[in-house]
Amino acid sequence: MERNVLHSSILSGAFSIIFQVLCRILTFAINAFIVRNVGRDVLGIMNVRLLLLESTLLFLSREAFNRAGLSATTQQRSKCSWAQLINQMWLTAPTCIVISIPCVYTWLHLLSPVEEQYKVQYQFGCYAMALSCIVELCAEAPSFVTQVFCFVRVRIVLNTLHILVRSAVFLWIVINDKNVAINAFAIAQLMSTATIIFGNYGFFYFYIRRLNQHKGQSDMKDFPFKKLTEFFPGVMKNEDKFFNSELQILTLSFVKQGVLKQILTEGEKYVMSVSPVLNFSEQATYDVVNNLGSLAARFIFRPIEESSYFFFTQTIARDVDLYKQKRESVVQAANVLHNLSLAVTSIGLLALTFGQSYSHTLLLLYGGADFVAGGLPEKLLQWHCLAIYFLAINGITEGYMFATNTSRDIDKYNYLMAIFSVSFLILSYILTSFLGPVGFIFANCVNMFCRICYSTHFIYRQYQPTDLMPLKGLLPGKWFIFTLLISGLFCKYVSSSSILIHLLYGFLSVFCCLLVWTMENRELVKLGWRYGQRIKND
Repeated sequence: MERNVLHSSILSGAFSIIFQVLCRILTFAINAFIVRNVGRDVLGIMNVRLLLLESTLLFLSREAFNRAGLSATTQQRSKCSWAQLINQMWLTAPTCIVISIPCVYTWLHLLSPVEEQYKVQYQFGCYAMALSCIVELCAEAPSFVTQVFCFVRVRIVLNTLHILVRSAVFLWIVINDKNVAINAFAIAQLMSTATIIFGNYGFFYFYIRRLNQHKGQSDMKDFPFKKLTEFFPGVMKNEDKFFNSELQILTLSFVKQGVLKQILTEGEKYVMSVSPVLNFSEQATYDVVNNLGSLAARFIFRPIEESSYFFFTQTIARDVDLYKQKRESVVQAANVLHNLSLAVTSIGLLALTFGQSYSHTLLLLYGGADFVAGGLPEKLLQWHCLAIYFLAINGITEGYMFATNTSRDIDKYNYLMAIFSVSFLILSYILTSFLGPVGFIFANCVNMFCRICYSTHFIYRQYQPTDLMPLKGLLPGKWFIFTLLISGLFCKYVSSSSILIHLLYGFLSVFCCLLVWTMENRELVKLGWRYGQRIKND
């Protein structure tokens, strides 16, 4: 079976976007239902504590084996056989069993305790999460094969079914009895793993059956499996050792990176779980606000960052000073960086300005009057809008830096990133002790501000020998800033109006700001329009 890796990667990315949107819609709907009908304490236990246990077990048990296995399949010099790869993938399940013992004990006895009324359900939830992870990893071998052989649609369909089954089972149980929400969450998690087990093995049962019926077809010759039982350890014929020593060494190296990556990825939730100053209601509130505030990052900033990263890597040489490179390419890269910086900074300022006036309205529509009572969710979202502004700047400047600096600079920055991340964890713990959940946002803003300072200094130093100044894009036009200021104050002043009137004022204010921005950046708008028409015609 010939695999077009590039085509499959693009297809996977497109399907992944659709899958993420679907998951996000379902998550928002279920969270809104829980907030309105069950309570924030339950949401905090499920979305912060139990899902953190799941992500910890799956990541530490699977990530290193998966990355090492993928490296072995792409290296032509690798002496690792498919039998050894399958045997290696099956190590994920016993690894998960070993890791589950200390993790479940920690979650039950060492982390901040849950309220007495949820204690029994919470214990069941921890055991169910560990069991679901172990069962899910029993399908790691066929799941790994679908990834290697680019069965993109299969992976997306199974992931979608997994989410749908989990959501349907959870809602079906909770609608009948709201008092067993945590049990429902655990049961739904266990039942949804059946889609992964039966889906993966069921697909290859029929695929191998069809493969054996068409042995002469050239596009299926490199598929190494002849029967379904070969996905189990020790079944496939193997002339070498049961395990590959090089693959195991590579796996251990990925384990070291994986532990740090997991801590950095889920750092806020670990601090929440350890810190006694945040109760589950506050944890749930922060999780909901964080999910709402991160929409811009997921659906706007991230695609821009990924596309621009590819462009800069193809335009600017890493190991050559800019003044020694082709002038046309350098000017083009500087213009793109300037325009992208201007665009994302303007989006971030829009979010920061109108987030101060419409955080309460948005959260009221989402979670109801009880959710916004006390003012904490509104305060969190307002400050999170500041984080969106920093995130917009950090994404494009750091992306450019990663795309154009040397390997030595990358290693140096990775070391600094570790320092930034550890500092973030420490600062988060300290600030949450005084400020509550808002401390996480302050710590995140400080972390991103430090990274922005480093990346902008790199860009400034890189372009200093030239007469180009792409960092000016970080400063939008004065009339746009003035319009934002007036619109923000106006919307804040009329915030006591009815929701519909307030939303109408906001819509008109945003329209005025965009109109002023368009007039100040006419050439950029025309350029974007021409590229849009070209893409449409292609």
